[in-house]
Amino acid sequence: MNHKKLKLGLLFAACATTVQAAQPEADLILRNGQFYTQNGWAKAVAISRGVIVAVGDDAAVDAHKAARTQVVDLQGAAVLPGLHDMHVHPMGAGLTKLSCLFPQGSPAKVIMETVQKCAASKQKGEWITGGQWDTASFGGKTPPDRKFLDRAAPDNPVVLTDISGHSAWANSKALQLAGITAKTPNPAGGIIERDAKGEPTGLLREAGANLVRSIVPPYTPEQNATALASSLKLMLSYGITAFTDAAVETNALRAYATLADQGVLKQHVKACLMYRPAAANDPNTLPDYILDRNLYTRERFSPTCIKMFLDGVPTDGHTAAMVDPYEHTEGMAPDRARGILMVPLETLKAAVTRLDAQGFTVKFHAAGDAAVRAGLDAIEAARKANGFGGLLHEVGHDSFVQMSDIRRGRDLAATFEFSPYIWYPNPIIPDIMKATGDDRMKRWIPLKDAIDAGALVVPGSDWSVVPSVNPWLAIETLVTRQKPGGGGEVLGAEERITIQQAIDMFTVNSAREMYASTRTGRIARGMMADLIVLDRNPLQIPITQVHETRVKMTLINGEKVWADDRTDGGTPGKSASHP
Repeated sequence: MNHKKLKLGLLFAACATTVQAAQPEADLILRNGQFYTQNGWAKAVAISRGVIVAVGDDAAVDAHKAARTQVVDLQGAAVLPGLHDMHVHPMGAGLTKLSCLFPQGSPAKVIMETVQKCAASKQKGEWITGGQWDTASFGGKTPPDRKFLDRAAPDNPVVLTDISGHSAWANSKALQLAGITAKTPNPAGGIIERDAKGEPTGLLREAGANLVRSIVPPYTPEQNATALASSLKLMLSYGITAFTDAAVETNALRAYATLADQGVLKQHVKACLMYRPAAANDPNTLPDYILDRNLYTRERFSPTCIKMFLDGVPTDGHTAAMVDPYEHTEGMAPDRARGILMVPLETLKAAVTRLDAQGFTVKFHAAGDAAVRAGLDAIEAARKANGFGGLLHEVGHDSFVQMSDIRRGRDLAATFEFSPYIWYPNPIIPDIMKATGDDRMKRWIPLKDAIDAGALVVPGSDWSVVPSVNPWLAIETLVTRQKPGGGGEVLGAEERITIQQAIDMFTVNSAREMYASTRTGRIARGMMADLIVLDRNPLQIPITQVHETRVKMTLINGEKVWADDRTDGGTPGKSASHP
């Protein structure tokens, strides 16, 4: 016998035995729960250094138990992977607390009284900003002209945002400070509404609204960071462990970096830098996206996305770009009958091709089907020029999408980011129904079509355009297509999906879109412990009760980052403005 070979074989065997016997010691064991996995329900998990090292029954996790291990009895509570919101504006949501707000759908009397009260607390000449008005506030008609706000605040410039965020209503002082007169032309991608004499009414659409918004004094860095921190905490209370901030400027980048450096930022965040086109014939005026990406990147903050607005919204303003004309366009200029495509197609193709080559994901605002088509045209141009480098460009909102474009988007590896929170009682819905007609509303927000076609589908709240960031509202109404709790009209009944599909949108699908499918989105051995413990099992209760789900504990990378320690049964994070 060759003794050298025998010794070597024994050595290898001993090493193999040692490796197999070395089980990671758990920092935390959660037992006696209902853990939602891709393979059914498990009873316990073990977590070591933020990583799930065992999933199964007590025997599976006890193999990792040590003297130092913390063991938590969940008393039968349901546990899901952490949820994602793929379209949110948290700093802006936090800052709304500093502005002049009135509830969505408020009548004109309430708006007048609210603005008067805000003016009384301001110095003469100080700006008043806020919202959110809508046509329902004025009997289904557009708001009164600027003189209404002149009466409410005669000594202050006022600009109020509508419910969609795509229109603004300004008084005479605000228009004067912005230099908007009868001679001011409509800006590219925007509209200045005018009366019969050609005078500005005070109603500004899309880029027209930016003429006034751009001169409003900014908030301080301290206010920005405080507002963002408040929103982060609220989202943790709802179980949101990862999200995409869909539009950030330098002020938001600095706020994220500040909170990340302070250890306040717990969620995994992808941020989309605002697209700014170069000046004509001068490419040197392009923003330095690469500089911002590298300067502000942190462990849990990645500004690796670019946001492009392709159109507006399919409401009474008719600014979403549609393949077919809107309903009730009598007397409207021909170029308004199909809405506004804000970026010329060839410019769009060139920009997306360039950004794709630089490693940026592009996220489009595209509410109308013509805007969705333009976004897909740009993605196709980038794929042809650069090949597929793994970037999953997103078409966001997708209120209306042609079926042929859903199939094309799937083949282009485009992601469809839908906005399911719209079923929350919302006065904008009658506007959309009136503007687009019954036939198009049958496929409004065509989630089922996209899922059945095999496309990657993810959810985005667009908070604070919608009044709540609570994902359980969306998960329920994706299934029912009704208001939370059921009842009332079913909107787009053929596009209803299952609750499993809804949960997948918020977990595994979104993790894939964030390039984190090997780390988050599932409860499985080797995944990061991004988990939420619930007060009920949303898959085992009537669907009309899912919106009442409350999060008892939120973990990110195994760290308890939020817990509802109250015993009064209250709603975590509930407030008047964020139900």
